[in-house]
Amino acid sequence: MTTELRRLRNYINGEFRDAADGRTIDVINPATGEAYATSPLSGQADVDAAMEAAAAAFPAWRDTTPAERQKVLLKIADAFEERAEDLIAAEVENTGKPIALTASEEIPPMVDQIRFFAGAARLLEGRSAGEYMEGLTSIVRREPVGVCAQVAPWNYPMMMGVWKFAPALAAGNTVVLKPSDTTPASTVLMAEIIGQIVPKGVFNVVCGDRDTGRAMVEHPTPAMASITGSVRAGMQVAESAAKDVKRVHLELGGKAPVVVFEDVDIDKAVEDISVAGFFNAGQDCTAATRVLVHESIHDEFVSALAKAAAATKTGQPDDEDVLYGPLNNANQLKQVSGFIDRLPAHAKVEAGGQRVGDKGYFYAPTVVSGLKQDDEIVQNEVFGPVITVQSFADEAQALEYANGVEYALASSVWTKDHARAMRMSKALDFGCVWINTHIPLVAEMPHGGFKKSGYGKDLSGYGFEDYTRIKHVMTSLG
Repeated sequence: MTTELRRLRNYINGEFRDAADGRTIDVINPATGEAYATSPLSGQADVDAAMEAAAAAFPAWRDTTPAERQKVLLKIADAFEERAEDLIAAEVENTGKPIALTASEEIPPMVDQIRFFAGAARLLEGRSAGEYMEGLTSIVRREPVGVCAQVAPWNYPMMMGVWKFAPALAAGNTVVLKPSDTTPASTVLMAEIIGQIVPKGVFNVVCGDRDTGRAMVEHPTPAMASITGSVRAGMQVAESAAKDVKRVHLELGGKAPVVVFEDVDIDKAVEDISVAGFFNAGQDCTAATRVLVHESIHDEFVSALAKAAAATKTGQPDDEDVLYGPLNNANQLKQVSGFIDRLPAHAKVEAGGQRVGDKGYFYAPTVVSGLKQDDEIVQNEVFGPVITVQSFADEAQALEYANGVEYALASSVWTKDHARAMRMSKALDFGCVWINTHIPLVAEMPHGGFKKSGYGKDLSGYGFEDYTRIKHVMTSLG
């Protein structure tokens, strides 16, 4: 007996549709390794339809007042709260995440972020008028950019979807959003909810694979392409967008250094760092993955971190004792396992280092020590529940190691010395520096990196401004 798979559909111009050519792909629950739904494998015709709908809806949406857009976003936030259980269920099928943590750690910030951008909609203004040349008055207008092609990742499908559509809609843009091919369920449900609130064509969802995303970015209609994903994907998007000079917003990979000095409370630091490293199975661009510890406390710290890893539990979504669920897909399990299989002889696996069970894509919380700066696992993003540890002799070496990767998204410093913390926060070449904590985010503060971690900001007023353009208007007083 076979179970019929649920059918997910695109949401275009206010209605749900199959792919124009009928193609589908199976969607796998990573906690079981089994298919639970089919999703459209959208092609050029589907992308064309979505872009046409978004372009047609743009003039009227652009011309709504900020107050009207605010009301719409507040209604969306309220609706998300009302449908929280449904959203959680969809996200858990998408990702295998723990139900309790999805409810407590994702729904509240998502709703808060939508409400933040609802407020930001009322601040869409230029500078005040002024005379900078005799007889002429200048005005600066801040306007929406137009249609936005947006591609969300599989690690936080719902929340990253919010980070995409909320500032875009608040600024007066229309949206075509593509979820990852492995996690479309919660995005399709968000379309159902949002579609009951916004005019048709304002918000569209197109499901598919990399080729679908490429068709969106290369399409002539969007004025802006926004992606959260791998460095490789970001580089491809930037290259494609350059052909017709689209704006590009890139939030890519990370390899966050966690610099721990000798004056810390080791037990407290280990407790916080282990959670920040293993949460969401380490599938977070800001995860505390690369710990740098002063040599005087290195051995004690590694021992404590290994014990914390051994005490950390992964398992099924309904187990309230687990910190994280499975890796998202079979390829990701293979990638994480490959990093451990290829470790150099001088590395030591202090905890974990293996798959958990044979059902789903679970991987044990892992700690690796004895590493050198040029080791593959230090330089490249693992995106799994793996924390590496290196030792340093002094502040200069700590900075050399911390900044010595191609990523520059997030970092943290752990010390009781305020002056040292300030020196480090200045010198660390990362878009975010946490001091004596790691991973908290708030809607009011920007999130985004430097170097190969991309450019542009999510969240905050800076993220909102990324979805606007500036126009100078000059008028004669004569």
